[in-house]
Amino acid sequence: MFFTPIKYDEPVFRPPGEARSAILQVTLGCSWNKCAFCEMYTSKNFKARSFDEIKKEIKTLSGIYKGVKKIFLADGNAFVLTRNKLKPVLEEINSQFGRLQRISSYALPKDVLSKSDEELKELRNSGLKLLYIGIETGDNELLELINKGETFDSTVEGIQKAQEAGIDTSIMILNGLGGRKYSEQHALKSAKIINKINPKLLSTLTLSMPYGMDHFQNRFKGDYIQQTIVELFKELKLFIENINGQNIIYRSDHVSNNLVLKGVLSKDKEQLVSMLNNAISNTSPDDYPSAPMFL
Repeated sequence: MFFTPIKYDEPVFRPPGEARSAILQVTLGCSWNKCAFCEMYTSKNFKARSFDEIKKEIKTLSGIYKGVKKIFLADGNAFVLTRNKLKPVLEEINSQFGRLQRISSYALPKDVLSKSDEELKELRNSGLKLLYIGIETGDNELLELINKGETFDSTVEGIQKAQEAGIDTSIMILNGLGGRKYSEQHALKSAKIINKINPKLLSTLTLSMPYGMDHFQNRFKGDYIQQTIVELFKELKLFIENINGQNIIYRSDHVSNNLVLKGVLSKDKEQLVSMLNNAISNTSPDDYPSAPMFL
C-alpha cells in the first residue's frame, strides 16, 4: 500500500510529466465528463472543494515535500474554477512552498475562454504556467462523434488565448480515436490544428477501451472499426509527416503507446518517421493492440 500524506479522493490521475510533482486536488472529477473515450472520472460527480480544505492540505504537503519544484492541480480540469477561486489557492501554494518552477493543471479550451485576458495573465503571474489540454483530434466530425464539447475553432481560440497570456500548453492527441473509418481525416486535421497552435509540448496517446469494444461503441456516435497496430503506426506517421510547427517537444511514451517516440518537431521529424517505417515493416499486419487496459 502506498503512503499518501493526505487523503485523496481516488482515482487520481496526473500527466507523465508530473511524476515528481506534489498533487493537490482542488476539484473532484471532471466538469464535462461526457467524452466517449474517457472513463477516468465516471465514478465521480464533479465538485469544487472548499478553500479551507485545500489550505490545510497545502500546509501538509509543503511540510513533507520540501524542495519540490512543481505542483499539479487535480482532478480532471481544475482550471474550470474561476479566477476568484484559483487565485487564493495559488497564493497559498506560493506562501507555503516558496520558489517553484511551475504550477500546472488539466484544462478544457472552454475553461480558458471563460476567463478574461487580464485574469489569465494574473493567474500566470501567480505561478500557473502550464495547462495540459487533451484536444484528442482536430477533426470537427470526430469531435462531435466523441462528444468532446469543442470544435476546431473553439480549441484554437482557447489555446491561443492561453498562450498569449504567457501560459504554456501541453497538447494531447489520441492515436486510433476514430478507428479505421476516420483515420485519415483524424491524422490530417490533427496535424492542421497543431500547426495552428504550435504548442510547447505535444504528446500522442493511444485509445484504450478499459470496458471493452462494445462499451466504447455504445458511446461513440459513429461506426468504429478497430485498427491493427500497423494501421495505428500509419496513422501516427501521417500525423507527424504533416506537422510543420517549430520547436515542439514531442513525446509518445505513455503506457498506452505501442512504440516509444521522442523528439523535437520539426527538427527530428525525419528520424521519427523513419522509426515508424521500421516499426511498420517489422510488425505483423494482422496484430491488434493487446487487451483493453486502464490508463
